[in-house]
Amino acid sequence: MDSSGHFVVSLDFELYWGRFEKLGSRRADQYYQNTLDNIPRVLELFDRYGIRATWATVGMLMAENPQEWRSYMPEELPMYRQSKFSAYAWYLSHPFPSKYLFAPQQVAMIASAPGQELASHTFSHYYTCEPGQEVQQFRADLRAARKIASDKFGVELTSLVFPRNQVNFQYLPICKEEGFTCVRSNPRDWYWQDTYRENYLKKAFRTADTLFPIGGRSSFKLESLKVMDTTMPLQLPASRFFRPNHPDRGILNHWRLSRIVLEMTRAARFGETYHLWWHPHNFGHHPAENLKDLEALLNHYQFLKEHFGMESRNMGDFVGNGQKEQEGKLVTKENTCPE
Repeated sequence: MDSSGHFVVSLDFELYWGRFEKLGSRRADQYYQNTLDNIPRVLELFDRYGIRATWATVGMLMAENPQEWRSYMPEELPMYRQSKFSAYAWYLSHPFPSKYLFAPQQVAMIASAPGQELASHTFSHYYTCEPGQEVQQFRADLRAARKIASDKFGVELTSLVFPRNQVNFQYLPICKEEGFTCVRSNPRDWYWQDTYRENYLKKAFRTADTLFPIGGRSSFKLESLKVMDTTMPLQLPASRFFRPNHPDRGILNHWRLSRIVLEMTRAARFGETYHLWWHPHNFGHHPAENLKDLEALLNHYQFLKEHFGMESRNMGDFVGNGQKEQEGKLVTKENTCPE
């Protein structure tokens, strides 16, 4: 890799599959309709500003309907101790419109758009740190995700984002064995570690860090990463979660954007990598305001590209040379999960 700074964007595309255990059968039709309507608008912005992005997509979303979804279900399902975490158990017991569970048309748009990487958010929004599930169930889930992407869109998935940021270090070799050569890892700050153990203090610090610099440096040098051996995928840390705009928060919206702009600028000046992520459904409320904020950040990226040579990269762009160059460098802290 060259010494220029890099701007990385990854999105966790999940619709209701990522929220079912929290919301049950509660409906929010306009929210999800806005999410689906925003996909082509975001893609248009990415194309206009030359943004290469990774869309980590729940495999279930790729199905056309419940019948096709069932045909791709793995033989081994996650056996969580708490069944509320199982997408399969939830779907069978909660009526919900297929329109907000399956989005193959939007996935096709992403897969065919220049510079956009279709990646995996596992098949079933799989929780790798939840008690009860096992390695062979995770492997079966990854295989189902890769199969539906290959069969329907002709894409061999190679990048992965763990749902709820539950990066299980012990499962990384399984990812590599199943064809995933790059995964998104978490920021190094303590309140982003062990995300399966959530508490109000962590959430408070993450929220505060959106507005004020209370954490460590958000951007990073590529040489600070390490692939420990050839059985491990590249672990590309996230820098900042792009929280949505809420019009009633006034000046806080401005501070939130200003913080990202300053972090992007610092990364560009020092030749570092800055990794911004969010969920498409985060734009489900107040879509016009959120798209305007996104365009402001992309416009700033263009400024940094012109003045500092910053370049846009998706996660898959780092695979290959990145792994070879980083052997023998510093190891970053990763989450581990309970037995």
